[in-house]
Amino acid sequence: MRALELKVPPVVQFAFCAAAGYGLSRAVPALAFRLPGTTVAAGLLALAGAGIGAAGVILFVRLRTTVNPHRPENASAVVASGVYRLTRNPMYLGLLLALAAWSLYLSNAAAALALPAFVAYMNRFQIEPEERALTSKFGAPFIAYMAAVRRWC
Repeated sequence: MRALELKVPPVVQFAFCAAAGYGLSRAVPALAFRLPGTTVAAGLLALAGAGIGAAGVILFVRLRTTVNPHRPENASAVVASGVYRLTRNPMYLGLLLALAAWSLYLSNAAAALALPAFVAYMNRFQIEPEERALTSKFGAPFIAYMAAVRRWC
């Protein structure tokens, strides 16, 4: 399955899972729910996701390292400050939170099935290959960083 590694841009994977969540919510209307404040909660969750993701991008840009998810070997530094002290993948965590917000907005439990699918795909085909490349490039400092900070949060 290495053929899929680093091939699908994370934002495309996000869009695919968002569409799948929408499709699932329409395919299984029996799992719909209505709770007060769902739209507001979804909006706040989406804002949190956008903020976390943006913080990751901004720090990469400030430190002049690549944000290209297809070329982790082009990284110029191990970023371990700011939001990267809390999660190794704030950009992907931001997408996951936005996907969770979308699922909540759809108000259907079936839509939430897209979340573990997103995490599983990202772990296997995006994050693991990135970690191999960064370990190869930076060695002990990146290994120590992985030991100290979790992938997602």
